Amino acid sequence: MAHEEPWYLDAVFYAIDVKRFADADGDGIGDFPGLTSKIPYLSDLGVTCIWLLPFFASPGRDNGYDVSDYYRIDPRLGTTQDFLDFLHAAGERGIRVIIDLVVNHTSDEHPWFEAARRDERSRFRDYYVWSGEAPPVKPDDQSVFPDDEPTIWTYDQVAHAFYYHKFYRFQPDLNTGNPAVLDAIEHVMDYWLSLGVAGFRLDAIPFVIGQNGLSSADPDNPDGVLQRFNTYIQDRRPGGLLVGEVNLPPAETGRYFGQGDQLGLLFNFLLPCYVFAGLATEQAGRISEALDLLPEPPPDCGWANFLRNLDELDFSQVPSDVRAEAFAAFAKDPKAVVHDRGIRRRIAPMLDGNRQRIAMALSLTMSLPGASVLVYGDEIGMGDDLSQPDRVSVRSPMQWTAGKNGGFSKAAPSKLIQPAIDEGRFAYPHVNVAQQADDPASLLGQVKALIRAKRGVSKLLRGRALPVSNDNPAVHVRAVGDGANLVLLAHNLSGQKQDIALGFGEHFSAQLSDLLGRDTFDVNDTLALSLPPYGYRWLQGAKRNWPA
Repeated sequence: MAHEEPWYLDAVFYAIDVKRFADADGDGIGDFPGLTSKIPYLSDLGVTCIWLLPFFASPGRDNGYDVSDYYRIDPRLGTTQDFLDFLHAAGERGIRVIIDLVVNHTSDEHPWFEAARRDERSRFRDYYVWSGEAPPVKPDDQSVFPDDEPTIWTYDQVAHAFYYHKFYRFQPDLNTGNPAVLDAIEHVMDYWLSLGVAGFRLDAIPFVIGQNGLSSADPDNPDGVLQRFNTYIQDRRPGGLLVGEVNLPPAETGRYFGQGDQLGLLFNFLLPCYVFAGLATEQAGRISEALDLLPEPPPDCGWANFLRNLDELDFSQVPSDVRAEAFAAFAKDPKAVVHDRGIRRRIAPMLDGNRQRIAMALSLTMSLPGASVLVYGDEIGMGDDLSQPDRVSVRSPMQWTAGKNGGFSKAAPSKLIQPAIDEGRFAYPHVNVAQQADDPASLLGQVKALIRAKRGVSKLLRGRALPVSNDNPAVHVRAVGDGANLVLLAHNLSGQKQDIALGFGEHFSAQLSDLLGRDTFDVNDTLALSLPPYGYRWLQGAKRNWPA
């Protein structure tokens, strides 16, 4: 029997913060019934998997990443039955669902922590990391949010001890060196798998398996935690996905794939940094540089490519010149910079609302081998709100119509979980789904076409690279194929028209058709293309001759 590749290698993920997507009951907060009503839209868009950000019970001090109950849905978002109705509606359209699994830490209001702090003899005491005195801290061992948290050890007046937290002080770290904690995490996984989710996005993986204060997951085999989780999920849901948040230098990243026995996908944090540096300088070499730096995933593993996520665009793990190029162009306003490492803006305002430039940048990331990740609203060019704190700036309510609150909610504007963008060029009267839905030339129309093209040639995008010469530094060109068919991808990073002459070598010939249009091209050793400002091409065809 032929080997069947995992579904997620070429998936198109769509990231949703349920609280900010669609409000069905009119209380100003998005909910699962609202999300369910938008499944036809997501199906028409072409996404194959929805990624839900945390929707669990939570005090809500860190966008739901401070979980107080892993088994309970935030009651403002609906009931378990509402969640099941959503899963069913998505499944009917062939859309899978993965959810966030935040297991580096809990909320300090989680019952585990409440029990741990109140009784030193409780079995939950060792669910966390404690010290009678504040341990010495190395200068480079600081909080993930150093401008908000000056320490990683906080004294608890009830426990009369210090507890460790790599994130905010209200998020005590779980002790993954304790087998009972791993058992508890697997119980959580089992519950949501039994309801029908297709997998999990694991938050803050390096901290989960690494040094946690005074302990570590397993000093002799830290990756064993991920191997254990992967074995668990494959036993219960064969083909289930573990996708990891691992933002480290390339040389340290590949280990999280293991031998194909740990994480199925890794978010490609390197790529957007180099793409934006390339967009800033109009130099396509930056994209090639990023691709050369990435380690090759094992079979059945891959990269999840994105241009933006719902955190800041983090430049902490790339060379200073890459950061400098991007910041000079896209972070001129000091308010756009957060934690001295990232840009807290959405794609559209970073690219000055230029529809063609936005489409080209999205096309570039979708054309690369692996899965693609879109953030809700980026398909229509939503803006951001820098008056909001920290990363919340990029989490404005989804803009469905030009009506009240952008069609997100019928509530009074003062009741919304976050203000809708109602002023400026990215305000909902000017940028919304309804306005673009029937216009193939709109950004939404172009993104739909890109998703269709990607889904049609996704396996070819992971094919063997075909040597092709290109002497235009502003145009990124990539040709890949399987020996019989090929895809040629060209992206003009500049705001000027570019003519390019591509060389394929002697005796090469093929006929190519435009996946996004109606043009056809005969290739005989060379191909001449003309790309408009920020233009792009997806060409597919069968070879007549393929060079050795």
